[in-house]
Amino acid sequence: MLRVGLTGGIGAGKSTVSKILTELGAVIVDADLIAREVVEPGTPGLAELAQAFGDGIVAADGSLDRPALAALAFADDASRGTLNSILHPLIGHRTAERLAAAPEDSVLVQDIPLLVEAGMAPAFNLVVIVYVDAEERVRRLVESRGMPESDARARIAAQATDDQRRAVADVWLDNSGDPGVLDAVVRELWAQRIAPFEENLRTGTAVRVLPELSPADPEWPEQAARLINRLALLCGDRATRIDHIGSTAVPGLDAKDVIDIQITVEHLGIADDLAADLAAGGFPRLEHIVADDPKPAYLGGETDPSVWAKRIHASADPGRPAYIHVRVDGWPGQQFALLFRDWLRADSDACAEYAALKVRAAEHASGIDDYATAIDAYLAVKTPWFDAAYHRAWEWADKSSWTA
Repeated sequence: MLRVGLTGGIGAGKSTVSKILTELGAVIVDADLIAREVVEPGTPGLAELAQAFGDGIVAADGSLDRPALAALAFADDASRGTLNSILHPLIGHRTAERLAAAPEDSVLVQDIPLLVEAGMAPAFNLVVIVYVDAEERVRRLVESRGMPESDARARIAAQATDDQRRAVADVWLDNSGDPGVLDAVVRELWAQRIAPFEENLRTGTAVRVLPELSPADPEWPEQAARLINRLALLCGDRATRIDHIGSTAVPGLDAKDVIDIQITVEHLGIADDLAADLAAGGFPRLEHIVADDPKPAYLGGETDPSVWAKRIHASADPGRPAYIHVRVDGWPGQQFALLFRDWLRADSDACAEYAALKVRAAEHASGIDDYATAIDAYLAVKTPWFDAAYHRAWEWADKSSWTA
């Protein structure tokens, strides 16, 4: 199933987004609601809290007196640790039950207030951040919830910063406008990205884009970093390194709006072992591609084509196309992917030459709607250039004492 992490600062309006997504068919697992459920009157959770902090945290009607608990539980680190040791297992168990009960073809949205703070973003296929300026959130908390201003500011200050949230955000929803404005934005997000992503994930469909150049985007490295964090979680210690490669890794270089990532492994058996996990994580394998073109091409039989073998996956997310190249450590394809990126970063003339080549290649493929035909036309212009570029890049490597 597609797993979406939903979060934002207190008072940003996550519940509004959750409500709309529920109407559209998403299954919502709300961490705040679960945290309340596990300490309802008569639950083992409330009994454990009373045993740890005293009967004074239980109100006359048998419910949890939250202010009384807060006064005791947040008095020092030891008390906070006691609270967490009681609540976290209960919340985790109840959350696991909810996740297991969700249909396999569902869009599962986990509303987690402290998703960023807990470092949970890589565990989701998509992270949606609901944003409202801090001062506006203070106003809403004071006026709508009757919260003292000092309390509102303290709670906001204790949470992640906007920059920390932006670093993990695949989707940034600005909820600063009037009530109802966000509704259309969320519905479009569902129609254009979330629902297609779920279908692609379920059917193992990779997103492919025509070879059309986009202006260099300064956000490409941040987007790559999010992909790398997800891939690192999927791969574990089976990957020796994961790198952002390709044109989008070269600052200022116009490129196809596709992020290229290289996963380095010890041998191809590991690459094959990763296939199912990468597919389940939203990166289905492109079965028909099993090697890079040897470089330089004119060497023919003088080079062993088997050392150019690789595996490749592509993103199922229509909002962030990506190719995931899985190559063996030390093999020429793995080395050249890193070298070529670093050469272009260091040599402005080579970078400008390559940029002009890409323009000619894109023009050659312009107007071709069939993906395979368009790619062939694009590569027909680009590929011959690499025969000389391969040697030039390694000459630069020798002069600069480059290491991968």
